[in-house]
Amino acid sequence: MPSSVDLGKKLEQSVATLVKSGRYNSRSEVLREGVRLVEEREARLAALDQAIMRGIADGDASRLSPAASTIDRVAARYRVPSRGSETQRPARKKR
Repeated sequence: MPSSVDLGKKLEQSVATLVKSGRYNSRSEVLREGVRLVEEREARLAALDQAIMRGIADGDASRLSPAASTIDRVAARYRVPSRGSETQRPARKKR
């Protein structure tokens, strides 16, 4: 179904620039890509909302982990090796 949209001056200029640069072949391609990106973002937000609701339900049902053990697990996962550690990554070469 055809659509008519008023993007406003700034967005119209952005669309025109993208088409003129050759990045997209038409205004329609730009708009379809924009809608696809919105759909992806909405799907991620819906998944996040579901995860939050599961967390709330777990809390309400007393399915919880002690904060200390959770903090320890997260800290261990993201711990940065200290200097001189055998697991330390080699320094990058300067160019």
